[in-house]
Amino acid sequence: MASILLSAAFLAASLMAEADTGKAGNAVPVTAQKAPAPAPPLRLGPLVVTGSIRTRFEGWDWFDAPGDASYGYSGSILRMSVGQKINRMEWMVELAAPVLLGMPDGAVNAAPQGQLGLGGTYSAANRNGRNAASVFAKQAFIRVGKLGTNEAHSVRFGRFEFADGTEVAPKDAVLAAVKTARVAHRLIGNFGWTHVGRSLDGAQYVYQTPKSNLTVVAAMPTRGVFQTDGWGRMNTAFAYGAYTRPAGAAKTPGELRLFGVYYDDWRGVLKTDNRALGLRRADAPQLRMGTFGGHWLQAVHTEAGTFDLLGWGAAQTGTWGVQAHRGLSVLAEAGFQPAVWKSVRPWIRGGYSYGSGDGNANDDRHGTFFQMLPTPRPFARFPFYNMMNNKDAFAEVVLRPGKKLTLRPQAHMIRLAGRNDLWYAGGGAFQPWTFGYQGRPSGGSTKLANVYDISADYVVDTRVTLGFYYGRAQGLDVVSAIYPKGASANMGYVELGYKF
Repeated sequence: MASILLSAAFLAASLMAEADTGKAGNAVPVTAQKAPAPAPPLRLGPLVVTGSIRTRFEGWDWFDAPGDASYGYSGSILRMSVGQKINRMEWMVELAAPVLLGMPDGAVNAAPQGQLGLGGTYSAANRNGRNAASVFAKQAFIRVGKLGTNEAHSVRFGRFEFADGTEVAPKDAVLAAVKTARVAHRLIGNFGWTHVGRSLDGAQYVYQTPKSNLTVVAAMPTRGVFQTDGWGRMNTAFAYGAYTRPAGAAKTPGELRLFGVYYDDWRGVLKTDNRALGLRRADAPQLRMGTFGGHWLQAVHTEAGTFDLLGWGAAQTGTWGVQAHRGLSVLAEAGFQPAVWKSVRPWIRGGYSYGSGDGNANDDRHGTFFQMLPTPRPFARFPFYNMMNNKDAFAEVVLRPGKKLTLRPQAHMIRLAGRNDLWYAGGGAFQPWTFGYQGRPSGGSTKLANVYDISADYVVDTRVTLGFYYGRAQGLDVVSAIYPKGASANMGYVELGYKF
């Protein structure tokens, strides 16, 4: 299966590269290549109607385990919205219809093996069925304020999507690309890569000036993500505030963001951590924490090429049930786009991230960094890990052989931050009865896996996009102890997107 997926991805990329006759500009950085102008929306009198459909076939070859560890299934989501802008008011209603077909019916084992890939996760979240579908309100909000002015106040309330780090799009193309790919969604995201996604019920306030942005959000996340029924809320809420401002000059643009999040989960579900099962079952009190941090982005444009730097960090304090909670996460990344090899316009990047783990399961302190409500997939493209109890050293090369095709090979060295903690996966609350994170024992080791992957994304036109991905995980000591029959896994997909 691995060889088939890899061959298909490279063949598709080769064919698309041959079909793309666009020429690269001589000194334009890879991120500054202009995307096609969006297709005009459909108008019904004063109303604006938009829609999209995304369908993806995923193939999983999980670490060798009894049951259905190798399988394929398809997932699609149709979204349609109608809205209107009237002077200082804007409203929008959007419906979503996710459809899951052919999910595996034997891809969930007893602990510690657990769910054998996301096919098992989708099935478990939808009453262990092979097929599931629903229709629900994805967004329904009203926004009022001085929209589009130099100094603007706006308030949005209702059901909407939001991700931390998306408050401001930098004017510099390099900064904008790094922020979109490596900053946004780390702590709060819409989990849009899944076939359902996550929305928020609440309110958002924005104060925008030419020199700064202040954004405040108070909301409760909806059900969804893996469960196709996305109507209801959960007993989980957060309050988020961020201040963002640009810095630097034309050739050395930068950006600073400071943020804080208060998170409260009073569902009373069984928490996922490294304590014994009996202690966790007795720990019903809620989870409350504050997270405080920021990021710094910097680009340096020179005749030799463009350099970029990213620093991000967050510290946590609060209570984890009956335990005190203290967590920390930091990362540093750098990239370079040389002013050579203009036929492919390479962008070479690398970095290191750290998310703290818990050192002692028997004390009164929980030390695992908690990722709250993220979209994990941008930072774990083979999504069997996340930022919790994690050390990730990565390198990637972005190639643009033309105006429409982007190739992105990556390599990750994944280690656990603490040998006494768990191997965590997942992206936060999505059901009232499910904590939202899986945890598997470390076996006293920190060596989790090495991951190698490649993606190919092709913009056909203003409406149609194609995506291909293949990843291989070489499991190490932690994985081998849980899956002794085979510690390597493969995952790939083919995706089609259409906007109308």
